[in-house]
Amino acid sequence: MAFSERSASPGSDFALASLYAAIDAQRRARNLSWTAVTAEVSGRRTRLRPIAVSTIRGLENKRVGEGDGILQMLVWLRRTPESFMPGVVDPRSPQFLEPTLARGEILRWDTRALYDALDAQRRERQLTWAATAAEIAGFTPNMLTRMARGGRVGFPHVMRLVRWLNQPAASFTRVARW
Repeated sequence: MAFSERSASPGSDFALASLYAAIDAQRRARNLSWTAVTAEVSGRRTRLRPIAVSTIRGLENKRVGEGDGILQMLVWLRRTPESFMPGVVDPRSPQFLEPTLARGEILRWDTRALYDALDAQRRERQLTWAATAAEIAGFTPNMLTRMARGGRVGFPHVMRLVRWLNQPAASFTRVARW
């Protein structure tokens, strides 16, 4: 079991402010500017727009962060999403570890795989999408079913889904070439 409880409530959320504090601590320990941190976080991207300095600095006070960008920050820190969540049993265990990435590869959320797991769990428990959404704070049935089309997810909400499924976030990420 990955989580000590199945709670998918805001009180069990991934903490964006804690992620910011960890990034800032690493930045200060290595005597880096925010621009240098951002360049390193975005360094694996060979195409697309890099993550903005304001995106990282804004984590201190944000309530929601873009999922794929947060994954890049976690890779830079060499931390798992679970290490920023209360109630996780041994968040540094191998089950939570992400794959090693090469230059030009980034980690992305596999929203369709997440949807498939949600749907399977929902069916196994004989729940409607409305009942499923009621168990997972911050979601409507439409928000859950829309994930079948893929797309983006945000933190901390995506980690509520992971916790509800009682699986590591790494189960729902994929390596993408950029």
